[in-house]
Amino acid sequence: MDAEEIARLSDAKLIDCYLNRVDNPGNIFNSENVLLNYLPHLFIQIFLVVVATRVMFGILKPLHQPHFVAELLAGFMINIYIPIMDDTPFGMALSAKGILGFETISQLGVIYYVFVTGLEMNLDTLLRARKKASTIAIVGTIIPMILGFGIYFLVEKSIIKNGEFNKISAYLLWSLVVTITSFPVVAHILSDLKILYTGLGRIALTSATINDFINWAMFIFLIPLIINGKRGIVSVILTIVFSNFCYFVLRPPLNKILEEKTEENEWDLYQLSYVLVGVIACATVTEFLGTHSVVGALIFGLILPRGKFTEMLIEQSEDIGSGYLAPLFFASIGMRSRVVPILHENLFLAIYIMILLICAKIVSAIIATRFYGMPIRDGMALGVIMNTKGILSLIILNIGWSRKVVSGEAFTIMVFSIFFMTVVVAPVINVMYKPRVTYEQNKLRTIENLKVDSEIRVMACVHNVRQAIGMIHILEAWNGTNVSPLRVFGLQLVERKGRATALLVAQIDQQQQSSSLQNGLQSGDQLSEKNNYSSNHINNVFEEYSTNNANTLVENLVAMSSYSTIHKDIYNLALQKQASLVILPFHKQNTAEGTLEVTDPGFKVINQNVMQDAPCSVGIFVDRGHHTSLFKTKMRILMIFIGGPDDREALAIAWRMSKHPWTRLTMVRILLCGKVAEVDSKGYSEGGGLLSTILDTEKQKELDEEYVNSFRLTAVNNEDTITYAEREVHTGEDISELLNELDKVGYDLHILGYGRGRNSLVLTNLLEWADCPELGVIGDMLASNSFGSNSSIFVVQQYGFGAVDFKKSHCIKAKCQNDDDIEALFPKAE
Repeated sequence: MDAEEIARLSDAKLIDCYLNRVDNPGNIFNSENVLLNYLPHLFIQIFLVVVATRVMFGILKPLHQPHFVAELLAGFMINIYIPIMDDTPFGMALSAKGILGFETISQLGVIYYVFVTGLEMNLDTLLRARKKASTIAIVGTIIPMILGFGIYFLVEKSIIKNGEFNKISAYLLWSLVVTITSFPVVAHILSDLKILYTGLGRIALTSATINDFINWAMFIFLIPLIINGKRGIVSVILTIVFSNFCYFVLRPPLNKILEEKTEENEWDLYQLSYVLVGVIACATVTEFLGTHSVVGALIFGLILPRGKFTEMLIEQSEDIGSGYLAPLFFASIGMRSRVVPILHENLFLAIYIMILLICAKIVSAIIATRFYGMPIRDGMALGVIMNTKGILSLIILNIGWSRKVVSGEAFTIMVFSIFFMTVVVAPVINVMYKPRVTYEQNKLRTIENLKVDSEIRVMACVHNVRQAIGMIHILEAWNGTNVSPLRVFGLQLVERKGRATALLVAQIDQQQQSSSLQNGLQSGDQLSEKNNYSSNHINNVFEEYSTNNANTLVENLVAMSSYSTIHKDIYNLALQKQASLVILPFHKQNTAEGTLEVTDPGFKVINQNVMQDAPCSVGIFVDRGHHTSLFKTKMRILMIFIGGPDDREALAIAWRMSKHPWTRLTMVRILLCGKVAEVDSKGYSEGGGLLSTILDTEKQKELDEEYVNSFRLTAVNNEDTITYAEREVHTGEDISELLNELDKVGYDLHILGYGRGRNSLVLTNLLEWADCPELGVIGDMLASNSFGSNSSIFVVQQYGFGAVDFKKSHCIKAKCQNDDDIEALFPKAE
């Protein structure tokens, strides 16, 4: 083809081609120079997609939208049709040369994305799923598929202009897309909305998992038939044989090798690349068998071991896989969709079709939930959640478009419907379902205000096994009785990075542990045999504690979210479980030298966020490493009382612990006199909240006197294991000397209040010098390495006295330096 013929055909708009100049004379490399003619176009397009995706995600982040919505919207924006220009604004960048390479790399992205989806799925869920979730998933597949046939008939008669697409394959493909629910996207939305661990969240996530598994099974069986007709039966049979080979033959030796190398920490990036090569190999096999390359990637992800290896693999490959490769596929789908012309010509009809598509899942969810007596509102909310689409729906549409099973009009309508259905899920659920309204009646729960015969509910939060072992040290001091039992909720806090990895695993663990508690089974040992990683070790620690302590029940929970928002999960779980106290681990841990060193700065941020707006009392536990069981030795506890609601709550906890037969409690009341007792009225009124404006200094003293006298008359006079003492302090140096004197006795645990309501000018100013303000003034000093204490510390904040604002500066440092007592009183913590 010469240049004149190319110009003639281009003017006639018959074909779109470009000059192919041969740079390599060899038969194999008989093509253009890739580095000069293809790579620059590909680089520009990838750069354009990545920038557009990041911008869209930043805009949609406050709306709790998943990544794939931003990626799809970026594709829409890049390829948006402008009638005045009769082209897209980035038409020059979207050249044919670059698109070829762009589409090829995007297929690598979708293969990796599906592989990670396989890692996130767990086939055991199908065996342990409850009837309610299974019914919702099955009904949510059958009814939308039936309605999908009718909806496509409307699309085919009213929008599709070319009759050649009127095939049974198109009906099947369209209906299959309608039935899809993506559980990774559902988990992301539920986690961001902080309803993942509610009743609705658990049902929605389990139903979405089962629905997603059914959709993948239908994909394997139907897509070969849709594409190849009767010849597709051979592809289905061969794919099933390959799946059985991978699961029963390849999986056992492969898992053994991977687990051994993981336990020995022998992995590096070069060795991990072999795993990704395995993904491509399995994808190639299923593509050759006539199914699709993503099926092989999914199978390979399903057969790999869960736990530490999976977390490590995703962490190492997250950036390049989900950060750069996967968005290219979503963007390519968006670039194929000419939304503006379709909506301009058939706007009202397109809206009507989208409403029908949304109603298909909602109707099925309402029908299924009515069998179990669930409210219609919850059924509608489940239906909206089950409308969440993901990558599988786009893969199916991409196959239909590429193989000319569906028309461009039907493709665009469905892509935009998928985008719209997923976008509206978060805002609608946020309006329909608000857990705080449900649990509002359970507020004002504190240890001080609980009745003597009430069950005490404590939520113990941990990040790792070491913190769990240390948390048992303080939980053992609580005395569960037949009249007043103790219920402990062991909450493991897991940071979510990137995709919703292990969210499903956490949900399954909760169901297993609840079942084991009811049946008296020691499922923790069974779990550790299957998955030897931190989550199961933590479960075992709490379950062993429950076994060794009478009148104590333990329930293991998991909260997975980003550290910046995980405190909201703690709020919701504390409300749901009606906890009276939340115990948080200190962000520093004890070393072999006896000093405290920072474990993770993010832990400190979590503790401060929880204290700002917790729905119950909060305690921070500074573990000094004394992990001897109370059944082997007695625990000596020192309670330091100065005054205020936090100290009264701390005294209530110490009082409860004193009833344990193996504890010895000493309460020392520090009386502020002289300069230390100067009133700080301004700080008191501003920092205390609503209650501080009502209770003045004298009222606080009256409450303190009343509670301390009750403790002395009831506890001290009737127990030989409880002692009480009063000490006066007149200056800041007196407080420092007194604390040093008390610490020399060698107590195992110090219990004290955070310090709100003390109304002392000196103590208020000292808070500005605190290295760890979440511990309060006295707690910060005791936790300082320069203080040299070997005792564990438990700092308590009582609910109902206003939130603590750690970001607000209470005084200027230069002003604090004018007080001669400041620098001498508390040395800075290292």
